[in-house]
Amino acid sequence: MKSKTPPYLAGRFFDGISSGLFMLALPWLMLSQPGQGEFVALTALACTLTTFFSTPYFSALIDRHSRKNILVWMQVIQFMTAFLVAFIYAIGWGSLWVLGAAQLVFWVSSNLAWHTNNAFTQENYDQTEYAKISSYQEVVMQSTTLGAGALGVILLEQWSIIEFGLFAGVASLLATFSYLLTPYQRRIKSSVRAPFKQQLIEIKTLVVQSPSFFAFLMASCLSYPVLTFLSRLVPIWFSEIDITGDWLALYNIALGIGALVIGLLIPKILKMASHQAIMQLSMLIIGLTLVAIGQLSDPVYIIALTLALGAFNALNRIARTNWMHHSVDMAHRGRVDGGLTLFATMTQSLSYVLIAFLASTDAIVYGFVIVGIIVLAAALWMTQLVKQISPECTLSNQCI
Repeated sequence: MKSKTPPYLAGRFFDGISSGLFMLALPWLMLSQPGQGEFVALTALACTLTTFFSTPYFSALIDRHSRKNILVWMQVIQFMTAFLVAFIYAIGWGSLWVLGAAQLVFWVSSNLAWHTNNAFTQENYDQTEYAKISSYQEVVMQSTTLGAGALGVILLEQWSIIEFGLFAGVASLLATFSYLLTPYQRRIKSSVRAPFKQQLIEIKTLVVQSPSFFAFLMASCLSYPVLTFLSRLVPIWFSEIDITGDWLALYNIALGIGALVIGLLIPKILKMASHQAIMQLSMLIIGLTLVAIGQLSDPVYIIALTLALGAFNALNRIARTNWMHHSVDMAHRGRVDGGLTLFATMTQSLSYVLIAFLASTDAIVYGFVIVGIIVLAAALWMTQLVKQISPECTLSNQCI
């Protein structure tokens, strides 16, 4: 583990800094031109739709090819895109369409890289190493998230797209070299022989084989759309109750710090209870926290509860990912993650519709309670589903 972990984590670090800062800068730079809010919204919609429709194909791709090669090629695509954007603007040919296209490339490639990392971790590490590498990954991810956010605050007003493009390109190039240097033991070699169309159809077959198992995972996956929902809801709500932008920055930092603490503690936590129990408890606390936030207007208490929200969201996600490491055949991991991504993306889109409705009716504050109740209902449903999942699901590769 010692020889393969440092270069792999370095790759994730540079990848996180590159994509995090560039994805933060692109919408900001687009909005710096008057009247471009609609273009930014449509670009985000195009990115979401592209991710949704490409997910089945990408998930099969992960199960057919070397996961290390996919990680490397995603970084190659990103550093070429970043350098190309910088070059186009340097010669004076820049436009909103160039920025929109760059955001689409980074959005889709980052999504593929995220799911490839899950499958790569399961394949390249032993079962006894999953908890420790999950801890390292979470610390790196939250550090890069906080770092990119801090850099963004400093640099958004000072740098042009040329500087951002060069920075992202260099970071992605370093991530490419880091992944190339990562030792990789490929265990899945025969799946590429199966017809591509057959592997796509197998996604449905996998769900039918273990409906309770998948339903449990899907209920747990609701925590991701909740976070994206809050990323849109909280700024609107803060502006309505006259909470300044400084508190919004603290809200985002609190989410990251809560997750960072869990990343440090996760090896010990995973030894204290089963993955399923941790996921259920996390969802219950997330739901209660959301309902509580909806009753408050003091930013100090809101930030305090946000720390808990960030912590238990991370705990739920890490427990789910580790359970899948132990319970899903690594030959199917890409497609299983793909099915869950389709559900999460669809739920995410519906949550945006809810925000639009609440905003139009001046009822934004009720968004916390509504989503909190949904999460609590999911947590209660999980208590029923877990009774229908065979005990063998706690062992390796026995659920699917």
